[in-house]
Parts: sequence; structure tokens; C-alpha cells
Amino acid sequence: MDFKIAVLAGDGIGPEISVQGVDVMNAVCEKFGHKVSYEYAICGADAIDKVGDPFPEMTFQACKNADAVLFSAVGDPKFDNDPTAKVRPEQGLLAMRKKLGLFANIRPVQTFKCLVHKSPLRAELVENADFICIRELTGGMYFGEKYQDDEKAYDTNAYTRPEIERILKVAFEYAMRRRKHLTVVDKANVLASSRLWRQVAKEMAPQYPEVETDYMFVDNAAMRMIQDPKFFDVMVTENTFGDILTDEGSCITGSMGLLPSASTGEHTPVFEPIHGSWPQAKGLNIANPLAQILSVAMLFEYFDLKEEGALIRKAVNASLDANVRTPEIQVEGGERYGTTEVGQWIVSRKPNRIKIKRLPMCHPEHIGCSFLLVYSSFPFSVPDNSGEDFFLISLCQEAVVYPSLSV
Repeated sequence: MDFKIAVLAGDGIGPEISVQGVDVMNAVCEKFGHKVSYEYAICGADAIDKVGDPFPEMTFQACKNADAVLFSAVGDPKFDNDPTAKVRPEQGLLAMRKKLGLFANIRPVQTFKCLVHKSPLRAELVENADFICIRELTGGMYFGEKYQDDEKAYDTNAYTRPEIERILKVAFEYAMRRRKHLTVVDKANVLASSRLWRQVAKEMAPQYPEVETDYMFVDNAAMRMIQDPKFFDVMVTENTFGDILTDEGSCITGSMGLLPSASTGEHTPVFEPIHGSWPQAKGLNIANPLAQILSVAMLFEYFDLKEEGALIRKAVNASLDANVRTPEIQVEGGERYGTTEVGQWIVSRKPNRIKIKRLPMCHPEHIGCSFLLVYSSFPFSVPDNSGEDFFLISLCQEAVVYPSLSV
């Protein structure tokens, strides 16, 4: 497949993690025979400083003409600390979503066994938690009518039936592909917009009889996510609620630096980490690149290239198992790795064909047994033609571990 990718590195740590995502994309495309080209474009505070617009027309055209967008982060404290600023970096993100028709934000929340201890919740609550938050992305208060003066301000939380139907369709279809459980989150006891959400969801539910559909107020959902995160399979909600709940969900895993997301809709899909620009870490080589790298996995999977996506996930898991981690998730006493070093380790561990020589010590009783590669949970077996050398596809170029023996 030939890919044309628009790369929007943005602000803060964005350029540092973006490089790692591109390197992984290049490595996987090379292995699987795909071609890829990139067009780099500005956005956020960087674009405001250069052209006065956080999502200029040239950036929009680059995104529109691409197969996918690899986005990193926007945001800068000089705008956060100025309540009078008329133009803000985050407006570029909203403009991108609106212009590309990106109405569905897909955020997986998945725990990593080796990092369960980093979660603020008890291990028995979060271990094996695995759910998806689907957030409506182009409606609600973020895009509704606004007003502000010195005495009064308001934001309008408006939704139409077609906007609700299309995001619910995405949610039901995800539930059908997973454990067939959908939770619709709203505030129907107070908000008219939420009552329309619930009405439409109940009308659509009979079209998906295999899906168990339940309804939950947003405050209850926020509490349930902490008390029993394994209850959820697929969650769908409106824009503002989704923004808050997805960030809450990310904390369950122990680090926001581990979770990717995809935004899809009418035009070019966008793949990005869920975290922000972390301007305080800019240039320090300490930002975790794994969410950006996993967003590349989501990109491949969006185009039904499951093997490519799975390979990236295996490499990320291998890096975690090997304690090749940035400081915020490193084990006590573990070696220090930066953004660049983690990314390079993952790229260098892309699958390679390795010749493994037969050891004289490889006893006949080991034939057919399963063994493990160093830094990998990738099993293999010694073939029956034990007198000959053999080849192995692995995730790394390290030694092979035999029972009590090593090459």
C-alpha cells in the first residue's frame, strides 16, 4: 500500500514524539513493502507564531489531501495564562476536527500488566481493564453558540438527531466487534440535549439485539469508572462529557503517555496520543513516546493492516517488559531512557530473520519444547531436524534463551 501522511507535530513535546512515530512508521512500511511519503504542516501555537492562525489553510489542504494525519499535541502556557487571548492553539485542534468532519473520537483504555502498580487504583480493580471510550467530537458546547462579557457568559450545548445517530452507529458497531456491551452516558435527568441522546439511543438499540445497552448518568459513570472499570466495554457520550471521562480513563492505566486515539469521520482520519503538549518537558528528552507510537498502530489497523499494527504493539510490550521506559514509568533503580532512546529501541527491535546455531548442549528431550526470546514473550519451538541450523523470526536481535542454557 502507498501511504501519504500529513505530519502535524505541533507544540511542546510534540516534535520530539512525532519523530519517534514517523521512525516506527518507516520501519514497519519497509518491512511489509509499503511506500510512505510525508507532508509536514504547522498547527497550534507554532502556527500562531508563524502565520497568526492555529490551523492555517495550507495545513488544512495538507490534511485533506493525505490518507491519514499523524498528529502530536498543541498548547502553550503563554496562551493558557492570558484570558484575553482571542486566538488559542486549541482552536486549531477544534478547527481541524470541524473541517475534516471528525465526529468520532475513539480512545482505548487498556492496562499494561507490568504497569498496574503505577495506577492510582488497587491492582485488583484495574488489572485486565479494557474498554473503549467513543466521544462525539464536533457538536455540543465546544462548537455551540457562545457569549461573554464582564457580567455574563454562556455556551450552548446543542445537538441534532443526525449528529447523535451517526456517533451511536459507530458505538454500536464497535460493541458488536467486542464484548457486545454498550453504555450510553448522558445527563438526561437535567439536560434537554441528553434527553434527546437517550431517546435516539433507545430507538436505535433494537437494531442491535445482540448488544446489551445500558444508560448511565455522567456523574455515575465517572464514579463507576473508578470503582469498577472492568464493567465497561464500549462507552459513548457527547463532546464535553467525553473530554472529561476519557482523561479520567487514561489515569487508570498509570500514565497518559501510553494511550493513543483515533478521530474519524467524513474525511481524513487523525491519529494522535491523548496527552497534551507538556511544554515544561520540551527539549528535555523525557516525554514518553509510546502513545504516539501506538497511534501509528491504530493507523495501520484503520486500513485493515492488522499484522502491522500487532507488530508495533508487540514491540511496545517488549520495551515495557525490558524496562526500556521513560522516567515517569521506569521501575525503581531502572536504567534511564529518554524519548529518543525508547523510540530507537523499539525501531531496532523490528522483526528480523536471525540464524540460530544448534548448540551441542541442546539435548534431545528439548526437541519440540517452547522457549522465549530475550526481551520478548514471543515463543518458538526447536524443530525436529535438530541436527541442523534453523532460522527464527523474532522481535529482537538478542540471544535466545533455552531452559538453563543460552546462545
